[in-house]
Amino acid sequence: MYGKQQFFWPALIVGMLVVSTGCAQTKSDSVAQNAASQSPAPASRSPIPKQITPAELAKLRWIEGAWRGTGGQVPPFFERYKFENESTLVVETLEDESLSKVTDVSRFELKDGHFGSGTADAGSVAIALDDNSISFAPLGKGNFFRFQRESDNSWKAILNWTDKNGAPKERVYLMERLPDKK
Repeated sequence: MYGKQQFFWPALIVGMLVVSTGCAQTKSDSVAQNAASQSPAPASRSPIPKQITPAELAKLRWIEGAWRGTGGQVPPFFERYKFENESTLVVETLEDESLSKVTDVSRFELKDGHFGSGTADAGSVAIALDDNSISFAPLGKGNFFRFQRESDNSWKAILNWTDKNGAPKERVYLMERLPDKK
């Protein structure tokens, strides 16, 4: 995803998304809201990963598909999310709306009950999951981020971080479903 280059993890918006943050509260249920409100934890604290089973991870299947991302003062970007199996979400960053050329691939994997991406110093791990959202915290350097379902055809990637002066910052990307390319 485009945001990966600037704010996301070496993997999703949303490539999503790729070392990002999630902290703002929305209409999600209290689990995601509580996790998000705790997001701006000091960088020296390790996040507490949420224990997730493959059956629970299936709650995230709403994210599968091709998406056009807008917002955050960046040009539109395109991503495709698909579960490779019950424990691996693959996120492809696409060159354009034709969806024909993949420019980057990120993988979120469920290992030992923890769902995340990247490495200990530049990765992320899920800290909350419900029917309409998943929140991630950074492992080492990075940002908090959340994928928040809005409808069957849209969701938001919400990134939160602290700038060099210690001020909290937020960026929101709207992800809109693209028609299937046959």
